[in-house]
Amino acid sequence: MSTTALLDRPAPARHLRAVPRIAEDTPAASSQAPAPQATASAPQRHLPPGTAPRGFALYVGVDEAKAQASGVSLPVLVDALRRTLAELAPDAETYATVALAPVGAGGRDVDVVRLALQEPAAVARTKPEEPEEDDDTARGVVVDISRKRVLIDGESAALTFKEFELLQYLVLREGRTIERAELVSSLWQGAEEQDAPGERTIDVHVRRLRAKLGRYEDIVRTVRGVGYRFDRHADVVIRFGHGTPSPDRF
Repeated sequence: MSTTALLDRPAPARHLRAVPRIAEDTPAASSQAPAPQATASAPQRHLPPGTAPRGFALYVGVDEAKAQASGVSLPVLVDALRRTLAELAPDAETYATVALAPVGAGGRDVDVVRLALQEPAAVARTKPEEPEEDDDTARGVVVDISRKRVLIDGESAALTFKEFELLQYLVLREGRTIERAELVSSLWQGAEEQDAPGERTIDVHVRRLRAKLGRYEDIVRTVRGVGYRFDRHADVVIRFGHGTPSPDRF
């Protein structure tokens, strides 16, 4: 059956299960955590300059057999998702397509779907590694994101895990000044309040990082009264590796 026919086939209503909206004054509603709101206090996603979000792709890994075992089908799932989206965002436009893969293709369903639909990170992982420069002869600083290491004039820098995370966080957000509060909330996410450092402790981590960078310490710039920034630098090579995730992914 063609993809178009599969998605355009009328969905049997008996499979749809409506989820009743809970009234705000019911006991059940009061016992639940409030739904997240798009407010100014919500964490912001920082995108590359000149770009803006225009939508998103949700990859769903499920074949017809698994869907049927749950009492639904792929067209029913598509229809249900579209109905939900129409209720939440009436102006949103949608486009659905079915991922076709060879019978018996191994791996997780969602990974097979991502590769079949040419999702960039999934495709990148299938490409052979590109030849790299000889690390022993490389001059300057090499920040190897894929291997979680930093080389300085060909020698491995003895960075701690947090020091590398700090440098990586700045590198992946090149050209943007990162406030100390953001560094604390992002690099110590999930830590108990008593274990998370104060903003001034970030200065100590930066000072130790710079000391290990030696004569290249200025690649981590201080923006007085705000925080820190990494700018493109002639002495720095960034190796991302294939399939490195975007820092602003959901």
